[in-house]
Amino acid sequence: MTNIRARPLALLQTILLSTSLASSFSSPATFTRHRRAITSRFTTSSSNDGVCENGNMSDSIQVPLLSSEALDDLVEYAVSFSAANGLQVQAPSSSPADAEPDAKKSKTSLPKKTYSTAPISLLPQSYPAPLFNKATTLANPFNMLVDKISRDGEFLKETLKDVRGVDEYTGKLLDMYEEIYLGERKGMDWGTHARRADRLGIQRSDYMLHQTDKNGEYALKQVELNTIASSFAGLASSVAKLHSFLTTRMEWSGRLKDFLEENDRCVNGVANESDSPEKGVPESPAMSRLPAAMSVAHDRYCQRFVSDTTKVEPIILFVVQPNETNTVDQRLLEFALWKNHQIPVVRLSLGEIHGKVSLDEGTGRLTIDAEDGGIQQEVTVVYFRAGYAPTDYPSGYNTKDESGIEWLARERLERGHSTKCPSLGYHLAGTKKVQQELARIGVVERFFPRDSGDEAAQIRTAFAGLYSLGADANEQDMQAVKEVLFHGGEGRFVLKPQREGGGYNYYGEQLAEKLKQNCTIVNYGDGEDDKSVQLSPALSEFILMERLFPPQQRAILLRNGQVEGTGMTISELGCFGTIVATHDAEVVHNEYAGFLLRTKFSGVDEGGVASGFATLSSPYLC
Repeated sequence: MTNIRARPLALLQTILLSTSLASSFSSPATFTRHRRAITSRFTTSSSNDGVCENGNMSDSIQVPLLSSEALDDLVEYAVSFSAANGLQVQAPSSSPADAEPDAKKSKTSLPKKTYSTAPISLLPQSYPAPLFNKATTLANPFNMLVDKISRDGEFLKETLKDVRGVDEYTGKLLDMYEEIYLGERKGMDWGTHARRADRLGIQRSDYMLHQTDKNGEYALKQVELNTIASSFAGLASSVAKLHSFLTTRMEWSGRLKDFLEENDRCVNGVANESDSPEKGVPESPAMSRLPAAMSVAHDRYCQRFVSDTTKVEPIILFVVQPNETNTVDQRLLEFALWKNHQIPVVRLSLGEIHGKVSLDEGTGRLTIDAEDGGIQQEVTVVYFRAGYAPTDYPSGYNTKDESGIEWLARERLERGHSTKCPSLGYHLAGTKKVQQELARIGVVERFFPRDSGDEAAQIRTAFAGLYSLGADANEQDMQAVKEVLFHGGEGRFVLKPQREGGGYNYYGEQLAEKLKQNCTIVNYGDGEDDKSVQLSPALSEFILMERLFPPQQRAILLRNGQVEGTGMTISELGCFGTIVATHDAEVVHNEYAGFLLRTKFSGVDEGGVASGFATLSSPYLC
């Protein structure tokens, strides 16, 4: 058993501040849900050693199956490796005035930036090799599905018609998509340049292992498909390297054997003692394959639009949040683009883009004006690491009076002929409502002709139960609602809005209460079958999803380079995929592009790393 000093609960506030939560809260209620979920790590949980009731940390954290010497070595290795390999996150700015850099202020006068070890799991988590391989093979068909959906305007309009009336953010995205790509309201000329642009997708499909019955095997089920700002490819690749180093470096002594084998039994029922070449931590190709896809899009743009005689510097534009703390993950991609492909990157927020990036209405070129007599920069690819949440548009939605500058900037970028990652169509294809609609019988098949292979069948195997709460809700959807309202089924579902970034979902009692507040129940008799339920239009922005129950296994979680705690955890696997397609739907690049694993204590519902709920880990294939 291991004894190691634990962090006091008083540092909970530091955790909140260091995970960029403040910028993601849509309301005080959202903040409360964030705080409650994080606090639950430190309160009553019999599976978390070293965590006492009433939120009081014990004097030490005890880790079964691991000696104190081994843990000391692991922590020292992890912190040192992180510093040497950029496995870090930037500390948040202490001053709100620093959120948007002053263009007139010298870089040397800006506040000093500090970094700390990224939130990580100290050791990898056991994962069945066949299911990991299945997740990687699903990347290509999901890439194709997103591209096909993005081009089907009628499908997107019909699917999101109820959402747009209650969710202003999604409604704005859909309005812009209709105007630019479908020629509605503003005429076909408005989106001429955008419609001839290539499309780049950097998707991440997230999965959990799920056991439908106690004696059955685990299956791979999709949690969500992220089509914008799919993050942590860089840091996750570094975590995999760290875990590979730790498990191989300490293998000779056998000090990790009991710990890893116990986790293997948690997942597979028995410990896998084979010498399969797959056993261990796989290498993630993300930091070679994501830059490669961006290079394909960049090179195609230069071939199509940049003349040899044109005196411009072609660049990739990273759209970032003003006070971003996940800069290291983004910089790793930027540095790989230069090292492997000699492509420069410019980082700007939407607010900065409104003032600095120009659109040539005649040619569709997006350019950044030169400073101090330098060369003008031309944007080949727009890569969004911001813009995925309403909080990224603080000036509001009014673009008619020129006040909503972030939306004006987003529109300007979309209308140019630069390759967008993602385009509006790709962005909308990743909404929760589209995910729910795809789960209906025959919908995926709509996008894959019968003679195109088994892509639709492959995709459908990954779907969990997904249910509509809009005007299109059918008998099956309503039955799921009744399970929550009348049969105590709130623990078997998750209520999800059209949001990215973590912290917005409803679970358990909160889920049940949300449905009760937005449902009208009419009794026709005394029996359960004599009750009718009418859904409020306000529920249209949500979907109801079957809750997944992955295997629990032990982990040691680190935050800011210190042991946060140890206990039983669950994990979520994300697989990256990249696709480049022409304006007329010819696919020129499509591949699996790496992975990440996120691990959190089993008592925590939400799962975002940047939002403070989870840590980065990696799979130990078994």
